[in-house]
Amino acid sequence: MKKHLLALAIAAVAGGASAQANDTVAKAKASGVVTMGVRDSSGALSYTLGDGKYAGYHVEICQRVIANLEKAAGRKLEVKYQPVTSQNRIPLVQNGTVDIECGSTTNNATRQKDVAFLPTTFVEEVRIAVKANSGINSIAQLAGKNVATTTGTTSVQHLRKHERGAGIQFNEIYGKDHAESFLLLESGRADAFVMDGAILAGNIATSKNPADFKLVGEVLSVEPIAIMVRKDDAALKKIGDDTVRELAKSGELAKLWDKWFQQPIPPKNTKVGYAVSESTKAAWANPNDKPMEEYAKK
Repeated sequence: MKKHLLALAIAAVAGGASAQANDTVAKAKASGVVTMGVRDSSGALSYTLGDGKYAGYHVEICQRVIANLEKAAGRKLEVKYQPVTSQNRIPLVQNGTVDIECGSTTNNATRQKDVAFLPTTFVEEVRIAVKANSGINSIAQLAGKNVATTTGTTSVQHLRKHERGAGIQFNEIYGKDHAESFLLLESGRADAFVMDGAILAGNIATSKNPADFKLVGEVLSVEPIAIMVRKDDAALKKIGDDTVRELAKSGELAKLWDKWFQQPIPPKNTKVGYAVSESTKAAWANPNDKPMEEYAKK
């Protein structure tokens, strides 16, 4: 009987710890710390400034969410930045290492089984980047070429599924992150880099010679990009949802877009020059966390 009671007590403690691990508000209130997942080279969405500092459109939106998290926790929070990659971002959210992931993650049905997403703040078009003098202007011209993409992303899958990409044979080469993938293109080891248009535009804008590159070809897919939180973390999800909805309603999301995509940004004070799409405007007008598959039904 004593063993049974002890087992129940241990289970109760473990259950309580697990519940708190999924409750970022309670966790932040107790620890005074919140961990933001960030990317080193996700264009103007999330990127490093060096010395452990990060900036970008999604980083700033997450800072607004954290300001409201502080109100809910009733205390000032220390924000820790945790660099993540396309490969480890979801596991690090799931295991509690990262509380809120502020990068360039596509919201799709498969990922929704593992994590939750805030309302879409960015609807992306997957595009192809090439060197301006390459002579490549379409998917068909990628036959026999080396095509770079980033490990853990879905971009090349969309290229293969695209009706104009059917039957075209090309060689896939992978970078561990977006910066390395772009370097493959820049150095000539890849003939093209397939990725979210904003990430491509951001890497081109911060390259040594932006005029040497261009975006070409057909739009491969349209994807809702959103900020991730833990699944079943209802309190943080509500704070995040309410924050994004208010930013959209007030017009602040449009101002943040202008700041990060239409104006010169640090560290080089270069301009990405990426116009907001009609799909993104529609997401702002009707905030939702619908997965990519819902967009494909249109």
